[in-house]
Amino acid sequence: MTTTMLSSGRSRTVALTVVTALVPMVWGTTYFVTTEMLPAGYPLFAGLVRALPAGLVAIAVGALLGMVTRQVRAGNGGTTPTRALPRGSWWWKSAVLGILNIGLFFPLLFLTAERLPGGVAATFGAITPVVVALLALPVLGEPLSVHKLVWGGAGVVGVGLVVLGPEARLDAVGVAAGLGGAVSMALGVALTKRWGRPDGVGPIASAGWQLTAGGIFLLPITLLTEGPPPAVDGTAVLGYLWLGLVGGLIAYVLWFRGIGRLPVTSVAFLGPLAPLVAAGIGVGVLGETLTPVQVAGLVLALAAVLAGQLPPRGRRVAPPAAVAEVAR
Repeated sequence: MTTTMLSSGRSRTVALTVVTALVPMVWGTTYFVTTEMLPAGYPLFAGLVRALPAGLVAIAVGALLGMVTRQVRAGNGGTTPTRALPRGSWWWKSAVLGILNIGLFFPLLFLTAERLPGGVAATFGAITPVVVALLALPVLGEPLSVHKLVWGGAGVVGVGLVVLGPEARLDAVGVAAGLGGAVSMALGVALTKRWGRPDGVGPIASAGWQLTAGGIFLLPITLLTEGPPPAVDGTAVLGYLWLGLVGGLIAYVLWFRGIGRLPVTSVAFLGPLAPLVAAGIGVGVLGETLTPVQVAGLVLALAAVLAGQLPPRGRRVAPPAAVAEVAR
């Protein structure tokens, strides 16, 4: 019985990991969509469209699901409440998470991309697993994992080999923005894991709170920096729909769900899939080629992603109760 429960729990964990891994893979399409489909010079507007409408839709869907759930539970004699909007401390917690994961991260990401070559910017994004491993002790009370640090460093090296080119250069402002973006995302991931979700709140409503908070934070920054929205054609509309619906609403619901149910460092190690997918699109769609060094980096980065999903040697397997909780 115990073996069956453990096996079932592991299978569900693997399935959840695969689904969560789709999120950074979708985010890896952002560079192609932004450069090939959207008006040039409006990266923050693209981030705003990706966050705020998706957040409002998620809150509306969460409210609708909450009404249905209340009716079903009332018919069955249940009284567990469901929420569509934050209450109490979750107003400020949602604001903090939304700013860290979206509102602050997006401007820093775009500033990094503007001041540094794309390869350098992608390498800074790949250090997020290392930062999460370092934050695990002060934020989550988890011991520092040398296993995660080593493989996190290997992932950074692998991504660097894939995306860095001879034109790579360093700019102080760009470097500061890249490090700030990595820390912002890592701290947001860690706090999302620590705070979880309040009782009666599903992943859609929770993601909606963060997306909306991040979008509201982005709104004045976008208007002050880029001015009025650009004129868009049919191709741009499709691009914004992809960023908002798939890269925003669906992706963040799955991402926050994965953070809530999987080890936080395991989720963070999926992040390097984004620049790897971006490089793959460059090869498959834009006709770029990979050198032997880039292929070696690709293999190393993928190995780091996989190793990040495995517990360090000697760590005990979770008891059935914990496995059941992860699978829930």
